[in-house]
This record gives sequence, structure tokens and C-alpha cells, in this order.
Amino acid sequence: MQNSIFLQAFEGTNKTVPVWFMRQAGRYLPEYRKLRQRHSLQEMFVTPEIASRVTLMPVRTIGVDAAILFADILTLPAAMGFEVSFPEGSGPVIGNRIEKSADLKRVRDFEELPHLRKTIAATIKELPSSIPLIGFAGAPFTVACYLLCDDPADKLQNVLRFAYQCPEDFKRLLEKLSENTIRYLNLQKQAGVKAFQLFDTWAGALRPADFGHWALPYVQKIFKKVELPSIYYVKNSAPVIRLMEQSGADVLSVCHSVVLGHESVLGSNRTGIQGNLFNGLLYADLPTLKREVNDVLLGARHYRRYIFNLSHGVFPDTDPDKLKRIVEWVHSFAWKTI
Repeated sequence: MQNSIFLQAFEGTNKTVPVWFMRQAGRYLPEYRKLRQRHSLQEMFVTPEIASRVTLMPVRTIGVDAAILFADILTLPAAMGFEVSFPEGSGPVIGNRIEKSADLKRVRDFEELPHLRKTIAATIKELPSSIPLIGFAGAPFTVACYLLCDDPADKLQNVLRFAYQCPEDFKRLLEKLSENTIRYLNLQKQAGVKAFQLFDTWAGALRPADFGHWALPYVQKIFKKVELPSIYYVKNSAPVIRLMEQSGADVLSVCHSVVLGHESVLGSNRTGIQGNLFNGLLYADLPTLKREVNDVLLGARHYRRYIFNLSHGVFPDTDPDKLKRIVEWVHSFAWKTI
């Protein structure tokens, strides 16, 4: 895939800025909503023909430079013995969450995910040669948050209580998740993905000392053991950006808490940068949106390796035309690092 500007960006050889969007294959697309009228979310995830079709949608309608596998952050835990469901109108529900140390006994290693292999194969068959498929997984700390509480945004104290009161058991859970995440990502690699992103959404809620204890060692292990171009995403990146640099990822995906181009944020060009248009700006008028996109790109010129993305995922009520415009503006930007 020498003609992929997305993969070229990992080496800093691209002449144009590549762009894709977190949650780009989702509810904002009319084609997706039509599918959801006929199929449950669970059915879509486990049916390769449907999952592949959804993965391809933003490539065909928005013009992004990479596809990302249509799956869920809890796909791996579901294969490790957790009862994951997706009720209409709410987030994922785990029927057998971890509530006490004894519950760790039922956490097992996953064996195989044939439907995922088939989804990847079907997607690659249809993708243009210049568009790679990105694999992904949840980072151990973030996945542990979902296994320990039903809403990490509101009930992170459940995770902290377990971590502080049962530190050895919490470590054992993180280690188990790390080992299986490595296997899971290598499965995706074998099936044909060309890069991967590790989502550590909730690790940014930690103080740096706890990030260094509960998040960093486990993602370091994953990035070391999965030999693919890699991206590490943390929401609320600014407080832990220096620690993110130690993760071993090729590219750091940062949210809008980081101002690109500020020398005080990143002291070296050892890692690439991805991001970081505030997704709230997707509601702005076009002149405002274009100005903000340009500001992000100007800041990104301080980094030799750069990929354009959002600060977080696309909202369900986003106008697809705005994403098309962003892709056009990014591609037409005169890219030259400082």
C-alpha cells in the first residue's frame, strides 16, 4: 500500500494530510440508519456481510483515507466470558460484571472470533488499494472500567474502589486483559488490518501517578507485542501527554485539551500526532468550521508525522456534508512541516 497517504504519515513521507474520523461508521449516515431499522446492533457486529458494509460506508460517502473496523470495544470481553448485550436506546450492558475479587475466576482467555476474520476479509476485498483498514481494541484500563461499572463517565468511583481496595486483583485483571488484547490485535493483523488504534478513553480521568501505574505499563506491553503501525488515543490527554509519549505507540491521538503546536505540550518529534478538531465544532457554521480546521492544521505543522482526526467520535446527528467538507479542506491544505 505504498500509495496510502495514511500509512505514509507514519513515516512522514506523505505530501497530503490524511484524514479519518473516530466513529466514522455510525448513526450519522443515512445508509447506516436504514440498516439499523432492519437489524439489531448485536446482529450487525457478528454478521460479516453487514459489519463489512458498515465499515466501507464512510470511505464511499465521506472520502476518508482509512477505514476502521466496525466492531465494539466490548467485542473482546464478550469472547472472554462476559455477557454483553446492546439494548435499544442505551449503551452496552454486561450481565455479569465484576463486583468482587471472586468474580475474576470466571474471566477466561478468548479462543477465536471467526466472524471478525470474515468481516476483515470481506472489507479488504472491497477497499481501494490506497485505503487501509485500521483495527482497534480497548486498552486494558478502559475495558476494565466497563467490566467494573455500568457507566464509567458517572461511576468511575467503582473502578477506583476496586483498584485501591483490591490492588493485586485489579492488577491481575489488567494483565489478563493485556494478554488477550495482544492476541486479539494479532488476530486482526493476521486477517489483514494494516494499522491499529488502542482506545484508552477513561485513562485520562486518572491523575498522572495512577495513569503511570494502571494504564501505561499495560499499553506498553501491547504496543511492543503487536508489530503494526500503531495509534494510542486518550480522552483528556493534556494531563498525561508526557506519559503517553512513553507508551511505545507510533502516533498519539490527542483530544482538544491539547493545543497543537505549543512547544510546552510535546518536547520532541519522536512520536507522530493525530487529532484534534473539537467534535463540538461539527455543529458550527461552515466558515467557523473551516477556520477551526485550518487552525488545527497550522498547529500540526510542528510535527513531521501527522494524521487529521477529531478530539473524540462523530456525533449521531452530525451532518455528513460537513465531514465531506472537512476531508476536502484537509486534502487541499498546503502541507509542510516547520
